[in-house]
Amino acid sequence: MLESVQELDQKYHDLFYYGEWIITVFFSIEYIARIVTVKKTSKYIFSFYGIIDFLSTIPLYLSFFIVGSQTLLTVRALRLLRIFRIFKITRYVGESNKLKNALIHSRVKIFIFLFTVFIIAIISGTLMYIVEGEKSGFTNIPVSIYWSIVTLTTVGYGDIAPITALGQLIASFIMILGYGIIAVPTGIVSAEYSRSKDEKIHMNTTVCLKCHEKLHADDSNYCHHCGTILNSETED
Repeated sequence: MLESVQELDQKYHDLFYYGEWIITVFFSIEYIARIVTVKKTSKYIFSFYGIIDFLSTIPLYLSFFIVGSQTLLTVRALRLLRIFRIFKITRYVGESNKLKNALIHSRVKIFIFLFTVFIIAIISGTLMYIVEGEKSGFTNIPVSIYWSIVTLTTVGYGDIAPITALGQLIASFIMILGYGIIAVPTGIVSAEYSRSKDEKIHMNTTVCLKCHEKLHADDSNYCHHCGTILNSETED
C-alpha cells in the first residue's frame, strides 16, 4: 500500500524492496514446510488456503521472469496479489470460524431477506418511474431501480433525485425503510451466533478417531460428521 504512494516509494524504495524480500522468504518457507508436512499434499495445494498461500508468495518471483518496460503494468498488477496475505490471518482467529458457521447457518434467511429487498427495490423503482418520469432523470425502470437501491441502502449518491411532491414523499418512506432494513441481516447473524454458542455449552469433547471431530452431543454414540462409533477418549 505504501509503495503505491509515489512520494513514499521514491524516498523509501530500497527499504520497501528489501522488506518485501524478507517477508516473501518467510512466506516461502512456510508454504514449503506445509507441503512437506501435510499428509495429502495435493489437497492442501488446491485448497482455499493453499491457493491463498501461493498467491501471497509468487508475485515477487514472477517479477524476475517478466521483464521490460512494456510489461511494467503487468508486474505491478501481479504484485497486488500480495493483498491475499490478509486472508491468511483468518485461519489463526478462532472466532472467525464461529462467525463463518453463523453465516452459513443463516444463509437461507439472509437470501430470503435479500430477495425481499430486491422485490421492494423493483416495486419502488417502477413506482418512481411512473411518478417522476424522464424529466426528473428517471429515464427508464432499470435506472429507477438503481436509484431505489441507492436510497434503500442509505448511500444517496444524489445523481438522481425526485422533484415532485409525491415522488419526494415516496422517497421519504424508502429512506426510512432503508434504516430498518440495514439492521435485519445483523440481527439474523447475531441470533444464529448466539444460538450456536448456547448449543455448544451442551456439547462434550469426545474426539472421533477417524475424522477428529471434537464436539458431539452428550448422548452421542456415533460421530455426527462421519458416523464412526465414538469412544470415551476426550481432549485435555
